[in-house]
Amino acid sequence: MKTKMKLMASLKIWLAIYPSITLFLYLFGQALSPLPLYQRTGILTLSLVPWIVFVGVPFVDLIMRKASSKSEKQ
Repeated sequence: MKTKMKLMASLKIWLAIYPSITLFLYLFGQALSPLPLYQRTGILTLSLVPWIVFVGVPFVDLIMRKASSKSEKQ
């Protein structure tokens, strides 16, 4: 994979992960705070990895493709 493609993939993943983790912690952080760190991490990853893989990254990819096609038309 070329460097540009790796950078774009990293950006897409980050754009999906950052807001998802932030929202998850905002909504559930207080309720999860009594749990040990390893359990909080397990719950966070069990819920967010499928979200990122099946919804988050494809959504970011769709938005980026639409933005790219609009800029090419102009």
